Amino acid sequence: MSEIAFTKVDLPYGWLGNMSPHIVKYQNQWYKTAEALFQCMRYEGFPEVQQEIRDQKSPMSAKMAAKKYKKLIAGRCSKEEEEVKDLERMRECLLLKLSAHPDLKRRLLGTKDALIIEDCSRRKGGSGMFWGMAKVENELPDGTRSMGWVGRNELGKLWMKIREELANEQQGV
Repeated sequence: MSEIAFTKVDLPYGWLGNMSPHIVKYQNQWYKTAEALFQCMRYEGFPEVQQEIRDQKSPMSAKMAAKKYKKLIAGRCSKEEEEVKDLERMRECLLLKLSAHPDLKRRLLGTKDALIIEDCSRRKGGSGMFWGMAKVENELPDGTRSMGWVGRNELGKLWMKIREELANEQQGV
């Protein structure tokens, strides 16, 4: 199986990342990126925080603005429940991104059956291992070494599931 690993938005598959400059519309409001929308969705019930996130000029500054308020949403539910909610939020963000940018649907379908990976290998401290994966060297039982991916890759899984659904729609399944 072929692999598509994406990192930076200016690279060939950078559009798969939440930081890509693709606006999305949610509840009659426009967001500069899927990242800004995702972070706002986490702060439902805190309109001032959402506005601060939405007003940021870049997706990274939106993410950093959201992090400042993490205490507001900490402990609302278990870590597992929050992960489920985050996956639902992210799926909605991705679908809205595809809806606002139909050319991305074609590009996603063009990835065929490739494994889609958010490559977090260069991030410090294992950051991103929920949404992506990192390539690491592993020692095999025979003493040889090989490179392999570790991490959950939830963003890649969401993209692959959506790709499968789009392909099924096209085939009338």
